[in-house]
Amino acid sequence: MAEWVQNLMDSMGYLGILLLMILENVFPPIPSELIMPSAGFAASRGDLNIFMVIAMGTLGSVLGTLPLYYIGRAFGEERLVEWADKYGRWLTLRGSDIRRADDWFDRHGTKAVLFGRMVPGIRSLLSLPAGMSEMPLPKFLIYSAIGSGLWASLLAGAGYLLGENYDRVEHYVGPASRIILAVVVVAAVVWFLRRKREQAAKA
Repeated sequence: MAEWVQNLMDSMGYLGILLLMILENVFPPIPSELIMPSAGFAASRGDLNIFMVIAMGTLGSVLGTLPLYYIGRAFGEERLVEWADKYGRWLTLRGSDIRRADDWFDRHGTKAVLFGRMVPGIRSLLSLPAGMSEMPLPKFLIYSAIGSGLWASLLAGAGYLLGENYDRVEHYVGPASRIILAVVVVAAVVWFLRRKREQAAKA
């Protein structure tokens, strides 16, 4: 994949960075921790401008959040609540759980979007609850842009400084993203099992 990413950027330049970062948000297996350090390395060789690299990476990342945001917005809280009340018992999920989650996102959504955009493994997924909770699009874009800009700057800067060793960024960040994703999955499983036990005790 590293060779494909590098070839695309070599042939398309800034547009390649933009497209890759859009795809990275829609298809997380294409990691930003490979794309942006590679672009930073290209900037260190003088092939690209580091500030344009960061700008294109940030723009692509923000544009890539929109499909999931609009899916969440189209689905909406009320539809999800209705679905949970009707079918959610199979997942130990109730409409009231959805409303509590939505209330939490209403209170903490800006921080979740801002800092979540810098957390590998979940950065792409935050667009769904943002859309479902009907976070205003301008606010969502602003906080996404800030978080994405910081993340793109960190990765591109690391690639710029490491030069030919830019792949070390993915070497260290990649396992971290898998650990974070595993923690999220384990937490979801623990929550599921706990709800099952609570329901069995009530029965």
